[in-house]
Amino acid sequence: MGSIGVFDSGYGGLTILKEIIRALPQYNYIYLGDNARTPYGSRSFEAVYHYTGEAVRKLFDMGAQLVILACNTASAKALRSIQQIDLPVLAPERRVLGVIRPSVEALADYSKNGHVGILATRGTVASASYPLEIEKLYGKGRFRITQLACPMWVPLVENNELEGAGAEYFVRKYLQELFAIDPEIDTIILACTHYPLLRRLIEKEVARHVKIVGQGHIVADSLKDYLRRHPEMDLRLAKEGKVSYYTTDKAELFEQIAGIFMEQKIKCEYVQICP
Repeated sequence: MGSIGVFDSGYGGLTILKEIIRALPQYNYIYLGDNARTPYGSRSFEAVYHYTGEAVRKLFDMGAQLVILACNTASAKALRSIQQIDLPVLAPERRVLGVIRPSVEALADYSKNGHVGILATRGTVASASYPLEIEKLYGKGRFRITQLACPMWVPLVENNELEGAGAEYFVRKYLQELFAIDPEIDTIILACTHYPLLRRLIEKEVARHVKIVGQGHIVADSLKDYLRRHPEMDLRLAKEGKVSYYTTDKAELFEQIAGIFMEQKIKCEYVQICP
């Protein structure tokens, strides 16, 4: 019996894992953070594809039958190539899923006027994955999409600077830039898994009618639906409620920062995924 693998370039995917465990606590999970090579957001498509492919293969070796790329950059730059090129050769019976498609599918439930803001890393913005996926699903013209990279938000989260003048300044700065482009935005997708930890500050800076959409519960609901529709995969997954954490960098540091995301103490092991 196998596990559900959850991969991120660092810590942000823990916000996805937390919601998945809350929705589906019975399964076994393996979380892998490639902290030694983070951040992915500023790296090339080729590098992200290469690194993500190595991580997926490692998770497969560790027993994962299904892998969630809980990283918007990896989902944007590597998912399609892994699904179409690698999986048919590497492990045709296993699956790799991302976070962008579920987020886009949920969009119609949130926006009333069709004006949507996407806050993400530079890599996700440059990939144009959200606008392309939105157009593919809803057609051209249904939504007006405004993308903005927020490069200072990840360092704030990973340094536990979630309060105070510095965090407030950079949250306000990017939101002012976003609404200067389109003042009619009524829905904001937090298209980086770190950003939900800044949600309280974000909500303070926007009007009450603006919906802030985190991805954790959306991805969790999507996974639950996927397993319901694919009982053959569900049968291959162990249901012992175990969660294992691995990092490509210092385990002690990972445990310290991951505790901020998971709101509990966790035990982590170092693992090498590259030759």
